[in-house]
Amino acid sequence: MRGWQEVDIIIFAGDAYVDHPSFGCAVIGRVLEAEGYKVAIVPQPGWKDDLRDFKKLGRPRLFCGVTAGCMDSMVNRYTANRRLRSDDAYTPDARPDKRPDNAGVTYCRCIRQALGDVPIVMGGIEASMRRLTHYDYWQDRLRESIAIESRADLLVYGMGEKAMVEIARRLDAGEDIRTLTDIPQTVYVRGKDDFAGTAVGDIVLHTHEECLRDRRAQADNFRHIEEESNKMEASRIIQAAGDAVVVVNPPYPPMTQAEIDHTFDLPYTRMPHPKYRGKRIPAYEMIRHSVNIHRGCFGGCAFCTISAHQGKFIVSRSKESILREVKAVTEMEDFKGYISDLGGPSANMYGMGGRDKQKCRRCKRPSCVHPAICPNLAVDHSALLDVYHAVEAVPGVKRFFVGSGVRYDLLLHDNKDARMDKAAADYTRELITRHVSGRLKVAPEHTSDRVLGIMRKPPFRQFLQFKKIFDRINAEHGLRQQLIPYFISSHPGCTEEDMAELAAITRSLNFHLEQVQDFTPTPMTVSTEIYYTGYHPYTLEKVYTARTREEKLAQRMFFFWYEREQRSRIIAELRKMRRGDLIDKLYGKGTK
Repeated sequence: MRGWQEVDIIIFAGDAYVDHPSFGCAVIGRVLEAEGYKVAIVPQPGWKDDLRDFKKLGRPRLFCGVTAGCMDSMVNRYTANRRLRSDDAYTPDARPDKRPDNAGVTYCRCIRQALGDVPIVMGGIEASMRRLTHYDYWQDRLRESIAIESRADLLVYGMGEKAMVEIARRLDAGEDIRTLTDIPQTVYVRGKDDFAGTAVGDIVLHTHEECLRDRRAQADNFRHIEEESNKMEASRIIQAAGDAVVVVNPPYPPMTQAEIDHTFDLPYTRMPHPKYRGKRIPAYEMIRHSVNIHRGCFGGCAFCTISAHQGKFIVSRSKESILREVKAVTEMEDFKGYISDLGGPSANMYGMGGRDKQKCRRCKRPSCVHPAICPNLAVDHSALLDVYHAVEAVPGVKRFFVGSGVRYDLLLHDNKDARMDKAAADYTRELITRHVSGRLKVAPEHTSDRVLGIMRKPPFRQFLQFKKIFDRINAEHGLRQQLIPYFISSHPGCTEEDMAELAAITRSLNFHLEQVQDFTPTPMTVSTEIYYTGYHPYTLEKVYTARTREEKLAQRMFFFWYEREQRSRIIAELRKMRRGDLIDKLYGKGTK
């Protein structure tokens, strides 16, 4: 239909194809298309048959791209108990059998078998978080870089628009993919005999084999990996594994506003591909009427991959670009006037950054808010309020909600600046009174300040302070809204007694917890490194972690102290701890 005799680039993806800026495959496809390249996308190709999906478009002129999808395929397919999930939110009708384990590696191997020596570029969250030696929870072992395992020619980590365009341009100019060793934000592998050697400023990690022998070496490696991921001017990272050398080039500088606007302003249809007509894709249903207003997160939470993938520096879209997308949402046939989420990785970080950019340039802190909010961080909600007011004025928008997580520590921060403090107070009131759809989700994650310190989360007293404000504003406006807190069990550093105290504290606050989860170690996070190695990467001190299924279940049950079937077990455990005081708090004095 398009008159193409061949395509320049074929992207094989683990998710169903949804032409929406919240789906990475669509973004990369549209960005490359805007540069003039003929791009084809093969979503969820079959890997168990004769590989017809990998052959049907022939060999691309430039390269094949590979992504496991918007999630790591192992996180997508397995629960925290290592059981297969019964559904897949990124697949039509939530079918659980449309992507393989280790999807990126599997697709690369299929391409090699079907298309021979075609150049392969791997990207996406799975590739990004597994770019160096990493712990795989589902196999319970250290694995070498996915760049080695997949035999991809290049790996792009982080948000990959700029790197992908540069790769396409260089290959289009006739360069061989093996010569593309200087592109920022890429990873390549060379044999030890072919490796050109280290340069001044390079960081050389402990080898893969040293990490296998000594878990402290793995923990020590991670500190360098995280720090370099969050610097404006990072170093090249090098790690040997067997006869191979993995080279990680420093990332690109944070995008400019014009660059991120360009990405979001491309002609997305905002719809799933017509081949899925009549089928439901749960991930799309959740975001179909949402608008993402920025990238990046400076929270640096120990268990989270957002800052490791998107970076800690906030890149905010212009108000004009946001309004263009809002207008596009209002023109969708099924739009009823309600935007489900106007947010980002953390909804209220829009427009925030360092006052003195030179200080940011020298900084290597992974978090701008832990252990305390950086004095150089301008915690100003004014620009976000301006965006909110502009969106409310768009014809067709009856109301919009904030469904993304909100950082209440930013709302409570004393800026020593009357204008910023007033903006925070105004934002808090507007958020609670106009942009909550009955329930506001926040993430204190735990009640123990010791555990929260390991998580890089604010002290629990700040949650209590925010809850008082939430309750007061609701009472003043006659609203009956709920505050829904998220909590995690079995996080490194957390003991059964910590969970018992969490149960008693949340019981006193009249919470029957719903949004809870057992800690799942995902590649390349501080928490995962502690879980595997037993050491904190920044201190190399030992940290207790619940590892066995029994230990994890023993912690998790305290979330559900109110369920009859848990009562006798909880009381028995509290008696072993000699914590009769907590039995009294949970079930009343004199409980047998």
